[in-house]
Amino acid sequence: MADDLVFMMGEYQASIPGDRLYSKNHLSLLPTSAGFQVGFTAYSVRLLQDVYFLDWAIDPNTRVREKQEIGEIESSKALSTLYAPAEGTVLDFNEDLLNDPSAINTDTYGTGWLFNFETQSEFLSPPEYVKVLEAGWDETQRMIKGQIN
Repeated sequence: MADDLVFMMGEYQASIPGDRLYSKNHLSLLPTSAGFQVGFTAYSVRLLQDVYFLDWAIDPNTRVREKQEIGEIESSKALSTLYAPAEGTVLDFNEDLLNDPSAINTDTYGTGWLFNFETQSEFLSPPEYVKVLEAGWDETQRMIKGQIN
């Protein structure tokens, strides 16, 4: 297991737990006996800000391909499409989030998980994910400033 890491988003810290893997589309993947428990990273939650609506476009036990649309999430910032992190099978969803998605905001690495996923794909280690964040941070800051202005 890798050490926990932190990525600084200006004055805000985005935690990167060392007990999981990461996708380039900012999802965390906690290994389980059935595959992975998938959720947003602290980085993505910080960018989304207050999540208040979640809807799935597919049913449980659906085979998906990488970057396939699987749902939508609405936050105070935007309505965003959710995409599969890789080819695999979405086994089931965190049903508690459909009624109250606030756990995404308050406990993204715990009770705010999104779905269980089975795949043979490889993902990023915590240090590799931090490198992805570092490489894209200047562009992300420009995008954030563009939304504010």
